[in-house]
Amino acid sequence: MSRFRIATILASLSCAFLVSFTHPAHSDELQDINKLYKQGQHDKALERLESYLTSRPKDAQGPKIAQGRFLKGVILAEQGKNAEAVQIFTRLTEEYPELPEPYNNLAVLYASQGQYDKARHALEMAINTHPSYATAHENLGDIYAKMASQAYDKALQLDKSNVTAQTKLALVKELFSPGGRVNRAPVKTTPLAVTASAPTPTAPARTEPPKLAPAPATTPQAPAAAPMAKTEQAKPQPAPAEQSKSDSETSVLNTLNGWAKAWSSKNVSAYLAHYAKDFKTPRGENRASWEKTRKDRISKPKSIQVDIDSPRVTVSDATHASVTFKQVYKSAALQISTQKTLDLVKSGDKWLIQQERIGR
Repeated sequence: MSRFRIATILASLSCAFLVSFTHPAHSDELQDINKLYKQGQHDKALERLESYLTSRPKDAQGPKIAQGRFLKGVILAEQGKNAEAVQIFTRLTEEYPELPEPYNNLAVLYASQGQYDKARHALEMAINTHPSYATAHENLGDIYAKMASQAYDKALQLDKSNVTAQTKLALVKELFSPGGRVNRAPVKTTPLAVTASAPTPTAPARTEPPKLAPAPATTPQAPAAAPMAKTEQAKPQPAPAEQSKSDSETSVLNTLNGWAKAWSSKNVSAYLAHYAKDFKTPRGENRASWEKTRKDRISKPKSIQVDIDSPRVTVSDATHASVTFKQVYKSAALQISTQKTLDLVKSGDKWLIQQERIGR
């Protein structure tokens, strides 16, 4: 990981983290630990973090705990304890899949081990979660450069006379050379302080319903010379295919709203009933394991509110559709907006979720 940038603060928890600072003792403790980290006193910072985290119940959750665990992973990575750091960041991606920073840091650690395909996948997850996350985009570019270098090197092993591959390999190596842009100290960046003035995310923009244009003024006309019987104009009827598509879009939106309502009311059985039997679990785990994880996450918070904003339905055919929307999730510990797409399949008269994707 010659120059890949590791995230040093869990910025995406800013809103919930701001709430946590209503307890000054907790705020001061984390700030003090972060100061030790910034001063290079990693062992002392880690010792304080261990005490901070172990003094709370094992099942304790919330932004303060997540921030502490995240900082612990950063310190372990800087100490070269990659296996322990990978374990921490992996758990954070499982518990907070909406956050991009743990994915980014996993990618940095994978890259340090030469596991560039794993690093690429982690960075793509970070970008899907947060498309404007510049650090992940930059790291992904460097991953592609590293993978290109390996490919060109392999091409030359097979054909040493390949001048084009030689030129391309030389360019990539220059990029990663001591004088190039990419070769910097391992995972060294200016750490950001944990502050009580973390920015509060703006509320999602609400779309105003379209306003009807006023009807054009009619100009009085002179009566006809001879009165004529009034007849009703036949109203145009939608074509059968158009009517079917419109009905499908409405049905998909009803399914989406029912899914969000079941999640908000913490009705686990109704929530899970919205998923197809062949649902593709996010990480390829078996269905039972995925359902258990979802049940735990839905049951744990005291309250949940899931709002759907700006849904856009695409009907592929009579049995396949997708809907893209902004998901606004709120609980006592976390508030976050995520762009999400659901792929649905029709089973009988119901639309069921076949796959969930973060991003467009």
